[in-house]
Amino acid sequence: MLNVVIFGPPGSGKGTQSEKIIEKFGLEHISTGEILRAEIKSNSDLGKIAASFIDRGELVPDHIIVGMLENRLDVLGAVKGVIFDGFPRTIEQADALKVLLSKRKEFIDVMLNLEVENDELITRLLKRGETSGRSDDNLETIEKRIQVYECQTAPVIDFYKQEGTYRGIDGHGTVDDIFERISAVIEI
Repeated sequence: MLNVVIFGPPGSGKGTQSEKIIEKFGLEHISTGEILRAEIKSNSDLGKIAASFIDRGELVPDHIIVGMLENRLDVLGAVKGVIFDGFPRTIEQADALKVLLSKRKEFIDVMLNLEVENDELITRLLKRGETSGRSDDNLETIEKRIQVYECQTAPVIDFYKQEGTYRGIDGHGTVDDIFERISAVIEI
């Protein structure tokens, strides 16, 4: 089984690249962002709680995310592999994912980190906000999300460096250029 974590700040292209990885390598996609948005759209209790954090540009508490992830893994069954998009975002989540996978006799094969500067991220997210209508794609929330990423999420990079699975990917250029760099790393 091939298990991939795709990582990077908001607007780095994780979702777009995940789709291409799924298509080429036949992986299942687990996006905590999509799971959370579905909960919010359904107006469930979990969705209401998650929305209050997301609208403030804050991370949803780990115990909520980890529980949703475990449920999703249980539903998947036997698959070629999984790409984790938007998870883990904290060291605690990285540890929790390691435990969840080890229970299944699995592990993370590679952590891909899409590297993009903040000015480019802001430009991309503002552009996305114009077309997507996402409430969290406004300048104030974008800046807060990037700050939260840098303070709370970026340390996860060191976790995967210590695990020996970290691979930095230049997140600039066309979608296809970036995907070629990703494919070269996965196919090693």
